[in-house]
This record gives sequence, structure tokens and C-alpha cells, in this order.
Amino acid sequence: MSGLRLGRWLIAIPMSLLALATIYPLLFTANVAMKTRRDYILDRFGLTDALRWENIETAWTSVGMGRYFANSLLVVTSSVVLLLLFGSMAGFALSQLRFRGSSALFLGCLAGLFIPFQVIMVPLARIMADTALIDTYPGLVLVYVAQFLPFTVFLMTSYYRGIPKEIVDAARIDGNTVYGVYRRIMLPLGTPALLSVGILNALFCWNDVLMALVMMPSAEHRTLMIGVTSLRGQYSDNIPTFASGVLIAAIPVLLVYLFLQRQIADGVAAGSTKG
Repeated sequence: MSGLRLGRWLIAIPMSLLALATIYPLLFTANVAMKTRRDYILDRFGLTDALRWENIETAWTSVGMGRYFANSLLVVTSSVVLLLLFGSMAGFALSQLRFRGSSALFLGCLAGLFIPFQVIMVPLARIMADTALIDTYPGLVLVYVAQFLPFTVFLMTSYYRGIPKEIVDAARIDGNTVYGVYRRIMLPLGTPALLSVGILNALFCWNDVLMALVMMPSAEHRTLMIGVTSLRGQYSDNIPTFASGVLIAAIPVLLVYLFLQRQIADGVAAGSTKG
């Protein structure tokens, strides 16, 4: 019994320290965001004596974080919808339909997982500039879809492979077309995987800096993370305002992790137990 308790303590202590190291930066940022510039200069690490929302209001309105937030919401929502649509279609085709070259096509999708954006950044930027898609929302959406589609296809294919082919065969015998099987059978059965993959892709797109920085050079079309990055140079002498911008960017991600952590864990594990 004592050995069991000791084992639990050996697990609980490092996990508690890890949780503290993860939570402390967010608490510190929230504390700084509630301070005035004078309070921060006099005592950087002390607790604020009052909840002041002026810095957050300034960051949201005057600095433009509200516009950046709307830009990110538009781009992320559009990207996730397209990723789930194309990823679920490809996953259904590669896992349930029999056609020549399906294995090679799946391996080609897997190969896309190993190509970092830095390798294709320059030629992609030139292609986007030649097609007048630089500094446009559709251009950034296309880049996100192209970058994260292999990941989506891999997870959806792995999930759909766990569904018996007899279900598809029975639906075809009942008179359903391929599209009917996809819409009536595979989409409802794939809802758990779609939810998990959608959350992961939303987090990837929301937290992206490099792709958005390359594709959105103008201040008007900046996403939220680019806006936060630019705050560091513009408000280097006003750390509470900068901390407010960081807090605005972090709150949506924090809420997603708090309320959808099970779906995130399922999405990370998808493919490891199916197929």
C-alpha cells in the first residue's frame, strides 16, 4: 500500500510542477494586463490591487485587436470548413472505395506531412503573388487548407478504415450512390473524428504566425497572432497594453482546451487504434 502511495506521489509531484509552469505565464500576463504603466514599472511581479479593464479596452479598440480577432475568426472558420469537407471526402474514398492507385495516393498524402512550410515558403509566395492572392483572405485560406489537408486526410482515413465495409456495401445495394453513402452514412458515423480534427485544425490555424506573416503583409488584413507580434515593437514601453493583447489572443485557445480537451485528446490519438 505504501509503495502504491509512493508511486502516486512520484507521478503527482512532477505533473503538478508541470501544471504550475504552464499556468503561471497566463496568470502573470493577466496580472500585468490589470496594472497601470506606473504600477508595472514600480513592481513588475507584485499582485495588482484592482481589476482595471482599461488596457484590454485600449488593446481591443485603439490598437486594433478587435479587427485582428475578426480577421482570424473569418480565416480560421473558412479553413476548417474546407479542411473537414475535403478531408472527410478523401478519407472516405481512400478507406472505403476500391480504385487503382488508392494506396499510392494515400502515401502521397502522408508525404505531405513531412514537408515543412519553410521549404515551400518562397515558391509559394511567388505563386500567390502571380495569382494576385497575396494579402487576401482567400489566399491565406488556401494556404492553410494546403498545409493542413494531409494531416486531416490521414486522420479521417485512419478513422474510416475502422468502419466495416459491409455497411457501405449494404448502402449501395439499397440504391445509394457514392455521394449518398458519404452523406447519409459516413458523415454521421465520422462526427467524433470530424469534431476532433476540426478542433485541432482550428488551433493550428489560430496559432499560426509564419504563414499569416508571409501571406498578409498589410496591417488591415493581419490575423490576431500577427497583431500580437506587432504589439511587442509598437508598445515596448507600455507592457500592460501588450499583455492585454496577449491575453485576448490566449483566451479563445484556453477556452477550447478547457471545454474540449477530451475531443483534442481523441484527435491526437486518432489513427493509432483504428485501421
